[in-house]
Amino acid sequence: MHFPLHPDTPQEGRSLADLFAGRDMDLDAMYTRMKGLMDAEGLPYSHRTHTYNSRLAQELGKWADTQPGGEAIHDALYRAYFVDGVNVGDVEALLVVAQAVGLDVEAAREVLESRSFKDAVDADWEKSRQYGVTGVPTFVAGRQGVVGAQPYEALEQLLQAAGVGAKSESA
Repeated sequence: MHFPLHPDTPQEGRSLADLFAGRDMDLDAMYTRMKGLMDAEGLPYSHRTHTYNSRLAQELGKWADTQPGGEAIHDALYRAYFVDGVNVGDVEALLVVAQAVGLDVEAAREVLESRSFKDAVDADWEKSRQYGVTGVPTFVAGRQGVVGAQPYEALEQLLQAAGVGAKSESA
């Protein structure tokens, strides 16, 4: 499910300093914390200076999910945004990512220009509002959710509240 994180970000992007202005946040400390978490999980993560509007990337991803091998776009978009600092609101940049994972570039261009997956992403955004999603990640079970990186116990409690029983271990 897609989520509208900072949907008002202009296509050309916005500096993180501008995004967090007036919130008394230490951007370097935020980066250091996140980098440590990502390193612990073996995930690449770079020091970004800007945020970009991900709406078109979400539409591209929704389309890619309908294509053979298209699921590869999600890791590629993650890398483009969080590692390489690519503007994922730019059609040409998105086409480079699509081509890199073997998707039909002209079909991808048509999807992005016609906005043929706009309604599907709108439906995801509406569902995220219904579930009360306010950040990423959000874990939802039984119409309840927890937002942000959570310890195992919090996820276990969420599943128990949703009526999911513990998985029995085999001998």
